[in-house]
Amino acid sequence: MDQAGIIRDLLVWLESHLDQPLSLDNVASKAGYSKWHLQRMFKDVSGHAIGAYIRARRLSKAAVALRLTSRPILDIALQYRFDSQQTFTRAFKKQFAQTPAWYRRSPEWNSFGIRPPIRLDEGFVMPEATWVTLPETTLVGQSQSYACSLEQISDFRHEMRLHFWQRFLTETDTVPPVLYGLHQSRPSPDKDDEQEVLYTTAVPNNQLSAPLPHAQNVTLESGEYVQFSYHGPTKALQEFILTLYSTCMPTLQLTRRPGQDIERFYTHGGKKRDAPPEEIRCDYLIPIHR
Repeated sequence: MDQAGIIRDLLVWLESHLDQPLSLDNVASKAGYSKWHLQRMFKDVSGHAIGAYIRARRLSKAAVALRLTSRPILDIALQYRFDSQQTFTRAFKKQFAQTPAWYRRSPEWNSFGIRPPIRLDEGFVMPEATWVTLPETTLVGQSQSYACSLEQISDFRHEMRLHFWQRFLTETDTVPPVLYGLHQSRPSPDKDDEQEVLYTTAVPNNQLSAPLPHAQNVTLESGEYVQFSYHGPTKALQEFILTLYSTCMPTLQLTRRPGQDIERFYTHGGKKRDAPPEEIRCDYLIPIHR
């Protein structure tokens, strides 16, 4: 395997072990090289020092935990291998230009300071962004909620999305050509290591062939959004969304304002099929300040 392949595999491993001890000796042992050779190889391939990269990714993961959970700052600091809250606060302020407490309390989520994971995947292309301004629109839909930990969110969101849509469309024989999923999360009021997710399934009123029971008017909020388009396997949508937040938002230096993320699905627009589609086409919109 060439050097790029070795470092690519190491980056994948590092990303799933950021809350584990990652001394240079440990990482070099995993890679099968001396730590001096590994440091040179990592810098040659990625352009970054391995120790600084691990620290920046740990702080970025900690930033997500601060925004999406109510866990004590000390617990988050210890999870990402900082020996004290003071040490964590100094490092966090250096990378994000504000303290962890201020970062958590801000009504907006500025992507400044987030260090995207290095991507050496062959063929990886960053999703293209377009800027749109939406008017306030009334839809017809149902809102439901669930709670999960940050580690569970990818699997839970895919499963709950399918579950909510199957329930929402259970009384109709046809599928409207456009479906909206409105998504918003906040720290759980019951468990400090979980987030509460509100997911709304909705359609334009003029696309319904018959009234849906238990459906209510739902507001699609007006404002500025950054929009990304996805076309691919249904199960890979959540990985696409994670890429938007971990890579696209910080690369574009965008600030997420309060509001709902919008999933706009384009369907076959005909008779309902027995099984969910294996491939989907949708736009994903994030509320922003440019």
